Amino acid sequence: MPQENGWPSRGSPAHRTIRALWVILGAISLILGIIGIFLPLLPTTPFILLAAACFARGSERFHTWMLSHPRFGPLVRDWQTYRAIPLRAKILALSMMWVSMGTTAWLLRERPLASLALVACALCVSIWMVRLPTRPVARHPSASRPAAPAAPSAHSAPSAPSAPSAPSAPSTPSAPATTASHDDSRA
Repeated sequence: MPQENGWPSRGSPAHRTIRALWVILGAISLILGIIGIFLPLLPTTPFILLAAACFARGSERFHTWMLSHPRFGPLVRDWQTYRAIPLRAKILALSMMWVSMGTTAWLLRERPLASLALVACALCVSIWMVRLPTRPVARHPSASRPAAPAAPSAHSAPSAPSAPSAPSAPSTPSAPATTASHDDSRA
């Protein structure tokens, strides 16, 4: 029985069918994204993001798998968090695409129309990818620490030797002090 908003109620056969369709669409998108890794005409990133969106609607288990995947997970998490793609992924995708498309276009130079179509396709994908938002660079935790002091150069004056450090205090407050000290009261 449909809910007031027109969607099938949870647990109904229609609801299960719609979820199954989302999973099938996600699987097709994932397969196309994987093929796109090796085939320059298919862009990988949008198919992986589409697969994650479909899995989010169809199967929590598959969506969790996508998020925890070592290769696809960071891309999907970045998109879900920032609605952007990391700069490294953009550079890698564009450079690999232009190398493969350029090589293929050069190999097909006997067929200028095919070469022109490949270059036009690469240009369209490049424009699309460059226009996508780029994820802000996250600061590494070590970047907030102060830099180590620079080593003295040959032109700088030598620094004075540092004084020896004082003995440290005992670790427990109830323990008697073991350092020798001069007591002025016993003279």
